[in-house]
Amino acid sequence: MEYGILKNNSYNKNFILLKTTIFVFIFSLCFDSFAKAPPESFADLSDKVSPAVVNIATSVAVKDSPPREIPNFPPGSPFEEFFKDFNERGPSRRPSTALGSGFIISDDGLIVTNNHVIEGAEEISVFLPDDREFIAEIIGRDTKTDLAVLKVDTKGEKLPFVDFGDSDILRVGDWVLAVGNPFGLGGTVTAGIVSARGREIGQGQYDDFIQTDASINRGNSGGPLFNMSGKVIGVNTAIFSQSGGSVGIGFAISSNLANSVVKQLVEFGRTRRGWLGVYIQDVTEEIAASLDFNETRGALVSSVRPDSPAEAAKIKAGDIVLSFDGKRIEKMKELPRIVAETEVGSKVNVEVWREGKIKQLTVVLGELEVAENSMSATEQEPQSTVEKISSLGITVAPMSTEVATEFKIDKNIGNVVIIDVEENGPAFIKDIRPGTIIKRADRQDVESVNDVLDALESVNKRGSKALLLLLSDGKRERFVAINIKDKD
Repeated sequence: MEYGILKNNSYNKNFILLKTTIFVFIFSLCFDSFAKAPPESFADLSDKVSPAVVNIATSVAVKDSPPREIPNFPPGSPFEEFFKDFNERGPSRRPSTALGSGFIISDDGLIVTNNHVIEGAEEISVFLPDDREFIAEIIGRDTKTDLAVLKVDTKGEKLPFVDFGDSDILRVGDWVLAVGNPFGLGGTVTAGIVSARGREIGQGQYDDFIQTDASINRGNSGGPLFNMSGKVIGVNTAIFSQSGGSVGIGFAISSNLANSVVKQLVEFGRTRRGWLGVYIQDVTEEIAASLDFNETRGALVSSVRPDSPAEAAKIKAGDIVLSFDGKRIEKMKELPRIVAETEVGSKVNVEVWREGKIKQLTVVLGELEVAENSMSATEQEPQSTVEKISSLGITVAPMSTEVATEFKIDKNIGNVVIIDVEENGPAFIKDIRPGTIIKRADRQDVESVNDVLDALESVNKRGSKALLLLLSDGKRERFVAINIKDKD
């Protein structure tokens, strides 16, 4: 009997445990579904952030046509005096007004907008949602990222403001809210989702755009894109449209990029970007194979600027940059942005692939803006017979005054020139044309035509299918892996 009671109790406990488990499972599913459900309304979020979003109007004085020549009238004629007075008043000036958006980032009146919103403006007016108007001054602007910071004199009054959020944690499919001044209508709120991350739209080397289907139109430029916590995760900048109206493809500068630029503009009145001093290109499958690298990621260094931080750190042409300051490099385009966002003068670890193994280097970053002002127009690097190389589909010759004159190239930038390319051959397919200088072959500097032949022989002995060349057109350098054609 006692055994039976114990057995029943054990059964009851197991049954209760099973029911509890099922209940918890169903509840978790419901909670997860509820947590991911779309919000019933954006009203609370709109009320929270809209007071910090401003409308921006700019005016530019536009000159009319120049003074007309005075007709010939008899001396003392009243018409003579009339035309003289008219021309002495000079050409009239009409205000040309453009409209855009912006958002306040500090209670003392710092405002972020797009540079193109205020470009060329002689006067900038900022309108708050309560219709108060302020005249703004430009604190700093950056054409490369199309950002600008303005300041209004609040006379001690505290203004509502919003903060930047972390765009790196943003996910495709997240809800976002855009607030701005489309077509000059005033405060307008639209909602959508993040359609894509890391978009490149050809605006520059620092492209890092968030794509959204929240309705963005002309006049939204410079306005904020918010996450559901009310943080700015993007600055609305551009749309894709054939009609000029919204088609559900808008682009916002990511907040992490914008925040970095804004901080520099506020502190220095200009940007101070990190500078490494390398030219880079994508790592293709053929180039990776030529360098014994089994991935197609990173940034391939095609050349190093003299007297640059990269040269001081012993970075070499042919290195593949795998990480910078602990940040993994997947695509070549990521490196310039990461370098630019790194503090000038900081000591940074750089991980590169060289000669079949990973090498750790340390670089002290310079300042890009200073380097740009002092860079020379061209790169200068240290400095037999004509030879047809059928397996590559090229004919090479030593550099000479005649060769340099024929192909209109500087004879001091290399020692070996491709003077003929076989049509539809391996080199032709890689868009190599006569007049191209060979700087390196199979990772070795090329001083003579024989160096190219030796490199090809070495590659053939290893059984490789392509020869890696560093080529120059006199302006830029690039690595190309040319497939080796089998002998007929």
